[in-house]
Amino acid sequence: MKQDKVSELIKKVRTSAGLSQENFGKKYGVTYQAVSKWENGKNLPDIAILKEICNDYNIDINEFLNGNYKVKSKKFNFIIIFVILLILILSVGSIFILKNKKDEFEFKTIKTTCDNFDLYGSIAYSKNKTSIYISNITYCGIQNNNIYKEIECTLYEVDGDIKTKIDSVIYNEKNITLDEFLKDVKFNVEHYSSTCKMYKENGLMLEIKAQDIDEQTTFYSLPLELEDNC
Repeated sequence: MKQDKVSELIKKVRTSAGLSQENFGKKYGVTYQAVSKWENGKNLPDIAILKEICNDYNIDINEFLNGNYKVKSKKFNFIIIFVILLILILSVGSIFILKNKKDEFEFKTIKTTCDNFDLYGSIAYSKNKTSIYISNITYCGIQNNNIYKEIECTLYEVDGDIKTKIDSVIYNEKNITLDEFLKDVKFNVEHYSSTCKMYKENGLMLEIKAQDIDEQTTFYSLPLELEDNC
């Protein structure tokens, strides 16, 4: 055993841990005077305390007794741990931001160019999907008190002369007026498209087909447009 080296290492262990001689002594049930003697080479801890010190600071007792162990700075260890944690936080944060960015939605208002109807509508789109919502459809044309036995309201995507059906609402339970039917009509189309299409004027359209009790059918077409393109 190299007593002077052991004394030096005890002091390094204590100072690296940021402890005073008094607090270090309390940790091992001795006075600060005893710690001072350890560090000055006047005395050394008994083997039980030496083992406890080595266990507490992850030191090989044989290396410690031979004076070969290099005490690592607590501050240095803290810096390493801090850097590792920072890298992990930044990595997780980057993944989270990229995921949210990918699913971030933008919204556009849908309106009708038909003077006889009004409605509330919106289209929400991200890089991955598009959703369409339409509600609060009201008829504002000439008063219509007709009674209908069947009404169908269909949402289309229009490309020139081609109409593609997106969704529809059908009512055929009992006689009803157009206003009564429209107040409950809602379109909520999820995952309609993988990307936001460049909807132009009349790119979407609502078509209402109403059949009265005399088997007469009335058609209404409501061209829809966005406040601006996606």
